[in-house]
Amino acid sequence: MLTTAVIDRVVAAALAEDAPWGDITSEALIPAEATATAVLVPREPGVFSGGDVFAAAFHLTDAATEVEVRATDGTAFAPGDVLAVATGPARAVLTAERIGLNFAQRLSGIATLTAAYVAAVDGTGARIVDTRKTTPGLRAFERHAVRSGGGHNHRFSLSDAVMAKDNHLAVLTRAGLSVTEALLAAKARLPHTTHIEVEVDRLDQLDAVLAAGVGTIMLDNFSLDDLRAGVAHIAGRATVEASGGVSLETVRSIAETGVDVISVGALTHSARALDLGLDVDIAG
Repeated sequence: MLTTAVIDRVVAAALAEDAPWGDITSEALIPAEATATAVLVPREPGVFSGGDVFAAAFHLTDAATEVEVRATDGTAFAPGDVLAVATGPARAVLTAERIGLNFAQRLSGIATLTAAYVAAVDGTGARIVDTRKTTPGLRAFERHAVRSGGGHNHRFSLSDAVMAKDNHLAVLTRAGLSVTEALLAAKARLPHTTHIEVEVDRLDQLDAVLAAGVGTIMLDNFSLDDLRAGVAHIAGRATVEASGGVSLETVRSIAETGVDVISVGALTHSARALDLGLDVDIAG
């Protein structure tokens, strides 16, 4: 979850990276008593995310800066809308502006792309989810942005759920172990609250996985025909997730095969920063 503690830790690190010994330009050129107002305005339509992150960039630079976030996360906006306004000591506003803007652009870009995927599968019943293909250190931020766009989150980390992928199954097979028996043994060792998901890349792998009674089966890089066959074969005995080869052009067809979940790495690894502007007016 995107808590205040997480926001402050990540934003403080970004500010320290950007101005490790202070903003020498603002300190040399801007009078200490000057004040400034920065207005966050989009130059293209989109979905907003990261209001609290944007505000933290200014508050952590100087607590005297006041930030009014006018758009709630998940709000659609048009060019020219005022999303947020920051007012305070001019030196502090100028120091914080790039970090605040970077985060707002990045997170709004993810939210906007996610919203497009969600709209593309509307009415199918399929849920759009993200993956662990996130920017190191920014997972909580980027996954919040996915939720802002109407999407859902997959497991947050390797510690949250069991997910046996092709490499795990390959190790079992080379060791001469039964996939079913290995999964049943894992279930016996794990708490009953731990969810188990297994990735398969062929239809003939399904029966061994189904025999273990796992919660979710991921059909990875399946053709549309094989997805339909997989859904029919699983027949409600597990949640069906589709992954691989997902784009805005293909996601509707994938959803219409009857899968329950579609995981899309592109939501975070390929979203472009949205074009937002931060207009600064200095007084005094």
